[in-house]
Amino acid sequence: MHQKLRIATSILLIVLATVWFARQSQSIDFEQLEQIAAKRYGNEALQAVHSWRIALENTGKKENEQLKAVNTFFNQQILFEDDKVIWGQSDYWATPLEILWKGSADCEDFAIAKYVSLKALGIAPEKLRLTYVKARIGGPSSDFFQAHMVLAYYANPNDEPMILDNLITDIRPASRRQDLIPIFSFNAEGLWVAGAGPSPQASGTSRLSRWKDVLERMKADGYQ
Repeated sequence: MHQKLRIATSILLIVLATVWFARQSQSIDFEQLEQIAAKRYGNEALQAVHSWRIALENTGKKENEQLKAVNTFFNQQILFEDDKVIWGQSDYWATPLEILWKGSADCEDFAIAKYVSLKALGIAPEKLRLTYVKARIGGPSSDFFQAHMVLAYYANPNDEPMILDNLITDIRPASRRQDLIPIFSFNAEGLWVAGAGPSPQASGTSRLSRWKDVLERMKADGYQ
């Protein structure tokens, strides 16, 4: 792998694992997922998963409608919280089922849940990129930046992306998100480093490391 892509081992493991998951997952078996939610976590989790299912079933056919519906659903239903508070550890990748059960998630969980939902609605995965950014916190004059992840949607390969974010309620074009500095993005096709050109800089491999068990749980829960 090119040396410039060695950003951080832990971040690359997330990327490689997500690429693998994107290629494996095509739909959501909601009947199975609801059964698992009820058995494992109880009625509240079942109702949360059912609400997710209804939200997707009632979404329009146009992609802009689907983007808005999915973004609104998770931003309204799920509270942002740090992994240390939710799970007692610094970096835990939760499945959509787990965040619906907990009712809270961090930024990576929001982005992945929206990605999974939009793929289930039929949006081509090449139009979606999970994007790792630095987010300016505290307004335009602030010098404080925090690691953050959003979901970017490209209607066409060379179009300006639209940004789905848990920090704000509406979906805005990237040019209106001056508070975000992109670092890299990824999807089923590979990985893009900001400023490195339009072609993917890396593709997925079978290396899953410590994330493999999380992705296997997703598949077992009904993400097929």
